[in-house]
Amino acid sequence: MCQDDHVLTCAILSPLSNGALCQCGGEREAHGSVALGDYFSTAIVNRWDSAQHSSEYPTDAFGELQFTGASKRHSYFLRLSWDTPPSMVYTLMTAHWGLPLPNLVVSVVGGEGRTKVKTWVREVLRQGLVKASQSTGAWILTAGLREGVGRCVGEAVRDHATAASSVSLNKVVALGIAPWGLVDHRQQLVNPQGSFPAKYYVKNMSQDSCCLDNNYQAFLLVDDGSVGRRGGTEFRAKLEDYISHQRTGIWGSGSINIPVLCMLISGEASMLERVDLSLKKSMPWLVLAGSGGLADFLSDVLDNLSSAPVVQSSGEGDVEAGPSVDLKDKVAERVKRHFPSEAESDKLVERALSIYQNRDFITIYHGEQEGPNDFDTVLLKALVGASKHRASADASPYNEELKLAVTWNRVDIAKSELFNGDIHWKYEDLEDSMTDALINDKPQFVRLFTENGLNILDYLTYGRLESLYRSVPDGTVLYHLLQRRLVERLGTAASAPTSNQQDSASKVAAEHIQSGPGTEMSLFEVARVLELLMGDICQPFYYDVLGLEQISSKRRALRHASKLLRGECLYREKRCLFPWASLFVWSVLQNRSEMATFFWEMTGESVLSALSGCKILRELSKLEAEAENKLSMKELAQKFENVAHDMFSSCYRSNESRSFTLLIRKSPVWGGTTCLQMGMGADARLFFSHDGVQSLLSQIWWGDMKRNTDVWKLLLTFFCPVLCYTNLISFRKQEDQHQGEEKPNEDGLGKDSDSLYGTTIFSFSDIKHIEEDAQGTLSPRSIRGIPHSRRPPKRPFIVSRWREFWFAPVTAFLGNVLMYFLFLLLFAYVLLVDFKPPPPSGPAITEYVLYFWVFTIVCEEIRETFFLGTMTMRQRIRVYIQDVWNNCDLTAIVLFIIGVICRMFTWSYGFGRDVLCVDYMVFTLRLIHIFAIHKQLGPKIIIVGKMMKDIFFFLFFLMVWLMAYGVANQALLYSYDPSLERIFRRVFYRPYLHIFGQIPVEEMDVGKQWDMPCTDNVTLIQSGYEPCRTQYSNWLVVILLIVYLLVTNILLINLLIAMFSSTFSEVQANSDIYWKFQRYTLVVQYHSRPSLAPPFIILSHINLFIKRIIRKVPSIKIHHFVLQLRGKAANKLMTWETIQKEDFLTGQNTIQKSSDSERLKRMSAKVDGVLKHVTESRDFDHRLRALENEMEYCSNALSWIVDTLAQGSTFKPPRPPPTSRDSFLSSANPT
Repeated sequence: MCQDDHVLTCAILSPLSNGALCQCGGEREAHGSVALGDYFSTAIVNRWDSAQHSSEYPTDAFGELQFTGASKRHSYFLRLSWDTPPSMVYTLMTAHWGLPLPNLVVSVVGGEGRTKVKTWVREVLRQGLVKASQSTGAWILTAGLREGVGRCVGEAVRDHATAASSVSLNKVVALGIAPWGLVDHRQQLVNPQGSFPAKYYVKNMSQDSCCLDNNYQAFLLVDDGSVGRRGGTEFRAKLEDYISHQRTGIWGSGSINIPVLCMLISGEASMLERVDLSLKKSMPWLVLAGSGGLADFLSDVLDNLSSAPVVQSSGEGDVEAGPSVDLKDKVAERVKRHFPSEAESDKLVERALSIYQNRDFITIYHGEQEGPNDFDTVLLKALVGASKHRASADASPYNEELKLAVTWNRVDIAKSELFNGDIHWKYEDLEDSMTDALINDKPQFVRLFTENGLNILDYLTYGRLESLYRSVPDGTVLYHLLQRRLVERLGTAASAPTSNQQDSASKVAAEHIQSGPGTEMSLFEVARVLELLMGDICQPFYYDVLGLEQISSKRRALRHASKLLRGECLYREKRCLFPWASLFVWSVLQNRSEMATFFWEMTGESVLSALSGCKILRELSKLEAEAENKLSMKELAQKFENVAHDMFSSCYRSNESRSFTLLIRKSPVWGGTTCLQMGMGADARLFFSHDGVQSLLSQIWWGDMKRNTDVWKLLLTFFCPVLCYTNLISFRKQEDQHQGEEKPNEDGLGKDSDSLYGTTIFSFSDIKHIEEDAQGTLSPRSIRGIPHSRRPPKRPFIVSRWREFWFAPVTAFLGNVLMYFLFLLLFAYVLLVDFKPPPPSGPAITEYVLYFWVFTIVCEEIRETFFLGTMTMRQRIRVYIQDVWNNCDLTAIVLFIIGVICRMFTWSYGFGRDVLCVDYMVFTLRLIHIFAIHKQLGPKIIIVGKMMKDIFFFLFFLMVWLMAYGVANQALLYSYDPSLERIFRRVFYRPYLHIFGQIPVEEMDVGKQWDMPCTDNVTLIQSGYEPCRTQYSNWLVVILLIVYLLVTNILLINLLIAMFSSTFSEVQANSDIYWKFQRYTLVVQYHSRPSLAPPFIILSHINLFIKRIIRKVPSIKIHHFVLQLRGKAANKLMTWETIQKEDFLTGQNTIQKSSDSERLKRMSAKVDGVLKHVTESRDFDHRLRALENEMEYCSNALSWIVDTLAQGSTFKPPRPPPTSRDSFLSSANPT
């Protein structure tokens, strides 16, 4: 892009009186031959002009700049012509140089040259301007030279950059705009191909000079063909005007244009034209009164002549106000006073009068008196004062001030100045600023707006939600996901790009998307991204809005959505049904921590919302390529999991019964999912380790039996079912359950004294009654917030007790464990004792029983996969395959089928038996998962699983060393051995046995004769005879054996032990959490299983087939984990959860306020307040001293007058002069 810029050089020689210099300021010898030629004598002019007397050519100075010996940071620079379009330069700085987009531009004018800058002006620049720019994210424009104000600004930026954090380090951009011909050592920058970097060396950095300042991030060196002259103001003014018409925020998404403020410090009389021209373009100015020069002149004119009258001009059709004659004389008087040496005073007066007419855009700042502490407020008021005169009459006078505060992210100014209760804000006034705050991640303003009159229901429509998703910055993982879904819908790409081509593919796709109806980002793409992240846990989001809730096919949904989005899209005008949840998802997808936390506080279903945020972030982190973003996503996900755990703890302490209902309540906000399902999908192990969750799982696990029942009693009852009608097993009574339901908060009622977790009122019978009562009319009475009208007639005791025992998941588990042991015994008996030859001699009857047993196991796997839940076929298969133990079952069944088929034929009989033997091992390993429910064995199984990963890493190191030793050892011992079987055994198997101490000395130490037949005949060796070992390299073989045993037996084995110890110590602390998390899966599995175990489970399958397929009876057990609430019951639970969340947030705020960091912040604020009051008191002291001096002067003058009149004889006073109070008191009280 820099090659498109041009620079100027003087092409016409216009000599001065001495003839040595041209009027451009350059020497005669520096001009080209064209300008010096005699045949161009007619071109010699009396007055040199840059536009007419210079030639243009491509720039020869651009790239990066390195200040040798001063700074390691590189700055950008560009030599350009004075008439270069400012749009091109602005694009270069933001897009190519990567400068952050400004929220404010402060152009410091004046203070150039080697004049000394006053001390208070330095403090204003350091403590005021740069500090305020750092808080607002501003660009500071100066000449960028090491002299005057430019040097002061550079040093202030350097000091603040040293003390600033890494987050705010790049918020202030110091930009130098200097004339090319004025820069010292500029020839060091010249390189037609560009310098990356250019070495810029300055000898003396301490003195003022026209060298470039190393504290600036970028330099624009404006070339108008002149040399040694100060200028470049015309290009700078054009650049300021162009920036003032650009929007703030990401992609220009802000609610206002970038505010530009010119700051006048000192200055010469020639700058009046610059000030006048920019004021006519409504550019605001801030004048530092007392800094000298032009600034003092303007402050004098505006402060002392502000009340002067302005009369109307009498010219026909002239509607502009003209100055009065008296005002003109006063201005002329002040021009002579401040600029006595200026010859063209009349022009200065006219310029000053023109500036006076636009005085509303000028703010006078008395920095020497006011101090630099609140300089950001001064900047804000200066911009607001100018914007009020530009705004329309219908606009609110505070809108611009609010928009500036939002742009600068100064919520403190907004609270103190705008939201202090004096202004009544309307919804229309806050709408644009709310959008700006959302898009540019300013959560404090979002909170402020929602607390001061902005109704989120009116604000968030589906159309606005789509616009928020369209504002997602490119380069983020969310942008790529949305873009790929959009491309897929529009049919512009046949397949989705891979992860390493994600960025380029998305950009290419975005370029090929044609503009038109239905080609923008829509809720359909958002819904598909959420479907990708959430998986099968919940129903797709926003499908009901788009009318896709009844469409299950992906292609049909794409066609329907494309047709809908090409139409009018009336849904965009509708209010968002769950606005806070939608904004929460939007902020979580962009990994905005503070914003997401605020929306979580505002949304309902706090526990489920936190788990949903955890799920989304953990899935996004898997797709994120940047390590830093991935880490921040994982940290935010863990934060939400901790919030869900702590929030549920608060609910559980308040009411155990309602907290159980909270876990299984079907959410209309989150696609019909529950807390347990979302927690499982989010891998929220900490949440599942909570006692409340485990209490619910234990309650479902034991059913209507008490949880203190011994296992031997269950086993005895299992073999003798009649014992369930005795008192051997304790069952919870319905009366106790009712008492617990009516008084859940009273101690001793509805509780099991032997319970491990607390109350147990959530039983199978309760759920059964809820299911049956849901069909009747509702009444005020409820069970755990579930309205019902009546209980069905009680079953006979024999039937009810039988169901209570056999329908409990723990009974199904014990039955499956016992029958599985019998299955393994039968399998082992068949393999070892009763494995007959192929038909017709076999198989035996026991083997047929084994086949039938495996058939019932296959039927149960089919039931679990295809006939459980409400998911589609594809989703069920995907969920089934994702489970490791399901893969183990599938492997065992496939191997069994292969083994049975092969054993039926004579030619494959042996292979079939071998496959069945291996299959028996797989079936036996399945016991590990069965015993994962045990509280002591479960955590140890987790540790064993973690250690298996360590073994794979160990085997990698072992195989590398084993192969290196095995090949070398075989080659040294045997010079020739073509037998692959012996090679494999001696290269891999024998070195592996060496690790365990099996070392055949006769094969290693060949120096001694061992009785081993061998031969050196090549023909015999090729026919299979054992070759003789080579004795030449025997010494090397022994050394290699010693080294190999040293490395493997000492180094690698101890490394494996250390890895195991590290894994054990790491997992042991969290193994209980892991076990509780996996316990949920086992409880769900056996809860959904029939009561009978294989092979008797076939009876349950037949019964289920009749009930579900033929009689169409819905399942009841599913309500143990999914419970749908409606009406008052749902509202009561929602209200209760909201109250618990408020209490939880109050407690968190109390803890946070009592922390040391918050105390330090409050102490710092108090100290700042005290310092401010001390400063104000100092000002009062100065004023009182000045007043005392004046009073003393007046007293002395009056005394002198009295003495003079007393000595004169002109007239005689009627009474003596008054006596001072001090003398009166001294005379009244003599010492």
